[in-house]
Amino acid sequence: MCLAIPGKVISIDATLNGTFRNGKVSFGGIVKEVNLSMVPDAVIDDYVLVHVGVAISKLDEEEALITLDYFRQIGELDELEPYDEEPIAKEAE
Repeated sequence: MCLAIPGKVISIDATLNGTFRNGKVSFGGIVKEVNLSMVPDAVIDDYVLVHVGVAISKLDEEEALITLDYFRQIGELDELEPYDEEPIAKEAE
């Protein structure tokens, strides 16, 4: 099953004459780098649905917040790691 998670666009970086766009998207406070090329009309503060690191559509804020709350209640946001944290390497025993 595929799952798309709503997030809020907090920054946008345009490259290749605006055709290929990346940005930072906040998922309830956890920020990830996301490809925004499929939603060329998305602007900062818009909510987008993100699947496998790609924003696939825009949605309204109310719907996004309700969905994020459902994900939070069932623990699905627990698997997201903060953007600026490095994974901790396990030491060999």
